[in-house]
Amino acid sequence: MSKNIKDRENKSLEAAKTPAKAKEKGVWFGRIAKYLTAAVVLLVLFWFGFTYQVREGSCAVVLRFGAVREETTEAGLYFKLPWPFESVVSYDNRLVTLESNKLETTTKDKRNIILQSYVVWQIADPVLYHNSVGAQGATDSYIKAQISSATNSTLGGYELTSLVSLEKEKIKIDEIQNEIFTRVRENCLTNYGIEIVDVSILRLSLPDNNLEAVFEQMRADREKDIDIILANAEKEANKITTDADTEAAEIVGQGTTEAAKIKAETETAVAKIYADAQAANIELYKFLKNLDTVVSSVNSSTILVVKANEYPFNILTEYSKYMEYEGDKTVINDLTYILTKLDETDREALINAVAALIEDAATQNGVTMP
Repeated sequence: MSKNIKDRENKSLEAAKTPAKAKEKGVWFGRIAKYLTAAVVLLVLFWFGFTYQVREGSCAVVLRFGAVREETTEAGLYFKLPWPFESVVSYDNRLVTLESNKLETTTKDKRNIILQSYVVWQIADPVLYHNSVGAQGATDSYIKAQISSATNSTLGGYELTSLVSLEKEKIKIDEIQNEIFTRVRENCLTNYGIEIVDVSILRLSLPDNNLEAVFEQMRADREKDIDIILANAEKEANKITTDADTEAAEIVGQGTTEAAKIKAETETAVAKIYADAQAANIELYKFLKNLDTVVSSVNSSTILVVKANEYPFNILTEYSKYMEYEGDKTVINDLTYILTKLDETDREALINAVAALIEDAATQNGVTMP
């Protein structure tokens, strides 16, 4: 009995202690939550107040009370003082493409043209960029102003044919672009901390009032090309004619030389024939010499008339294959050969008869026979 009473008392005491323990445990968890919240708030404040991040392709400028303290060009996490002591300004450091405004300018030969260029740039000096144009947010207008100035200065030293021409060697677009690029690059890097990577002509057009002048220039260039082609053709034709004349002269010279050689050989052969004839038959030789004399002294109208049915001329009819008939005339082609075929009596009679006719013809023409 006494044991049961004691157990009930212990249970009553434990039941009285339970609410006190639960209350104490709740207070402890509440404190932990407050501490954790405070730690998170402090961590967030520290993260945003004492650090700053530079992303890939970006750069940053740290300002202390508005003045530049340092620049950061590498990606990463960096420390700084919280606002209002220090602030950070970030800029995009990647390549940027920009198209300039359409610019009407004048060339060296007073021709108006309209040019539009494009430029590729990036930040090279973040501090200079921030102090000059970055804080104002007017980068595009500054670069466009530099392109306009450089284009006007450059085009003033070139004629229109340097941009538009039918003659490839006159076009100097690459040279013009390089000159504009050099001027823009130097000015932007020195004054604004901007590195110009490329400047190129994007579009080229002409004002309406200049189109006719350009077309006239193109026509003049084409006519000049035609004149050059004609001059070259005439030069080539003259060369061909000269070469042909030279070759013809050489051929004529060679022909004359060959003819002279043949004539000399012929005369030698004739002389040999005469010598052989003289040695073989003195009468035949005299006849041939007399015949040569007559031939050289009479003209083409001289005609020797013989009676072909009387001796000794009737002998010739036996050799008709050496004779031709021209109308009512009979032409003897090879009297010498016929004479060689006759016997001595007939040959002497024919020679004497022909010689008599030759002497009569020579006398009538005033030629003295040898």
